[in-house]
Amino acid sequence: MNWLDTARGIEALEVAELDSGLVGALEARARPGPVNFHVPTFKAFATSEISGCGKSAWPAVSITGGVCALQCDHCKAKILEPMIPARTPEALWRVVNEQIAAGAQGMLLTGGSNHRDEVEYDPFYPTIRRIKDDFPAFRIAIHTALVSRDAARRIEAAGVDAAMLDVIGAQDTVQQVYHLKRPVADFEASLAHLTATSLKVVPHIVLGLHYGRMLGEWNALEMVARHRPAALVLVVVMPFYAPAQRAFETVPSRVVGRFFLDARARLPDVPLLLGCARPPGRTKVEIDTYAVMAGLNGIAHPSDGTVELAVRLGREVRVTPACCSIAVGDEVLALADEAASAKVDVADFIRREAAGSRLRGIPVVTA
Repeated sequence: MNWLDTARGIEALEVAELDSGLVGALEARARPGPVNFHVPTFKAFATSEISGCGKSAWPAVSITGGVCALQCDHCKAKILEPMIPARTPEALWRVVNEQIAAGAQGMLLTGGSNHRDEVEYDPFYPTIRRIKDDFPAFRIAIHTALVSRDAARRIEAAGVDAAMLDVIGAQDTVQQVYHLKRPVADFEASLAHLTATSLKVVPHIVLGLHYGRMLGEWNALEMVARHRPAALVLVVVMPFYAPAQRAFETVPSRVVGRFFLDARARLPDVPLLLGCARPPGRTKVEIDTYAVMAGLNGIAHPSDGTVELAVRLGREVRVTPACCSIAVGDEVLALADEAASAKVDVADFIRREAAGSRLRGIPVVTA
């Protein structure tokens, strides 16, 4: 049975309108390696295939609260508002201690940018170093924004585990969406500075960032390919807060799937992760289907039917309780920690399917 027929035979994927040509291209270049489905711990989540997880193990903390000078058109700083504010080093120390006492294993540390797309972490580095010295098992993923060589080294010296950076490949997007007067070259320079350190560096590419159009994404992919990141996270723009006068279109799922195909071919040895941000509904189902077929290594918040598809396509499946924390945290660090995930027993899947329960009750290992 070909992949298109396989997908059409899965009840939960019946809503998907898949591009037969793209599916054929994905099948022809199949990479049937393992896939890790990352499920959130910061909010309720369950499908017929995966049970929900417990409370947040990966809180998101903002050193600026809800304040950001850029006011990018897709975000308007609203993404920061639900995060835990820690506006001073003392507040950060208190927040981390409270979160560890509540069971947190790590955090996403971020904040709003200044007008140069820099997050002003300098006063916080001694506290970050203290956190890592006192709680060495507590992992910290930081959203860097643009950095100089010296700033990258300060992040490294502070003991941060993973550094994340949005890579933008079109000057029009930098200026019009981000309202930023810096060249595209500064994004690659920041990536180069970060990858020159010992940090686990995980760039992000936001598909459709230019008002729902694909403009600089392939250039961003080339920028990433010129360096050696620990992984690449792909997300699809979700412009919930875009101004009415600059509305965003929804990126067609087949365009996203084509980018998955190109990214997998361009970065055959770099883990590719699909982050939690992507449009809901049928589009999400189609995007997740293409992600499985393209051989992405990790998928956050998988749609119903996605795990079954992976099993049917012969991929080794694991499920990891990992918090997406809006900009992806533990999805990255879980790559090197198989002990924190559960391998799905395909034989057990077959038995469950025969009993009419499909994949309900797939085990999830809590940390």
